[in-house]
Amino acid sequence: MNAKAVKRFRLVEVDPLLVFGENDRFLRHIQDSFPDVQVVARGGDIYLAGKQADVDLVERLFLDLVAAIKQGKELQDSDIRYFTSMAIDDNGGEISRLYAPTKDYFHLKKLVEPKTLGQEEYVQALEKYEVVFAIGPAGTGKTYLAVAAAVSALRRREKGRIVLVRPAVEAGESLGFLPGDFQEKVDPYLRPLYDALHDLLGADRIRQSLDMGLVEVAPLAYMRGRTLNDAFVILDEAQNTTIGQMKMFLTRLGSNSRAVITGDVTQVDLPEPSHSGLVRIQPILQDVPEIKFVYLGHRDVMRHRLVQRIIRAFDNHASGSVNRVDPIVEESGTSE
Repeated sequence: MNAKAVKRFRLVEVDPLLVFGENDRFLRHIQDSFPDVQVVARGGDIYLAGKQADVDLVERLFLDLVAAIKQGKELQDSDIRYFTSMAIDDNGGEISRLYAPTKDYFHLKKLVEPKTLGQEEYVQALEKYEVVFAIGPAGTGKTYLAVAAAVSALRRREKGRIVLVRPAVEAGESLGFLPGDFQEKVDPYLRPLYDALHDLLGADRIRQSLDMGLVEVAPLAYMRGRTLNDAFVILDEAQNTTIGQMKMFLTRLGSNSRAVITGDVTQVDLPEPSHSGLVRIQPILQDVPEIKFVYLGHRDVMRHRLVQRIIRAFDNHASGSVNRVDPIVEESGTSE
């Protein structure tokens, strides 16, 4: 199993520059990630030397890179980091599912598509299930993909409106000391939702949609007593709801409505983190067939390269904390 091996991998029908990166930066990252494998590139040939098992992983990694490029993928540093982490965990080969040519995602102001297997599973859940919970750390695309799905459903006239909701929870600051009326006080809590809409629709379309009532952005408290029909409803930052608020939100759904609930159970701003509605709702609803829980992890983070490492460092440090739910921060994919 650990016998020494030497392999030659030939790049076929792809430009070596696309695989190696500018100034070989992709190649250097792969070499640094597999220090026990010698990687030498000569023209369109790649020579691998090391233990058989390690060489096989690196060969699989290059096969995945080539497959993605052939499907039209322009590799970025974040893609190389993701592909490499999957290869290290011996999950290579599966990521070819991300680049199937028949896929049709959200064609909005720009094409929105999943960049990881966890995001791919999330997108599939958004298209299939009436209620989807997306749980994971910052930077995994939870809110952005949900808003993209909502805008896409509105444009296809599958839903008549979009309702974006956030709890206005004080995270160390007091609302009473902020200037302005109540709406001006809560607007900062809703800003990430406006940002996602702006990126997908543009400022003019947002203003038009808000004026026409096609899009509503509101604090969670405004949902009490309402029935939301023909709507795509998103509850963001749901880790800062109580179980009572979570029940209130879920029971607002009316006919032809769909709900997405997103949050990160490692960043609860409630006085008692264990009382988070997002934490407590999981065992209550996990067996309801129309409801899907999707768990995203550090591998699904598509922000700065250090964000993945920061998240993993915090996870390791807080491994015994009360609001830690292992599948959420340790695994990419779903609870099933």
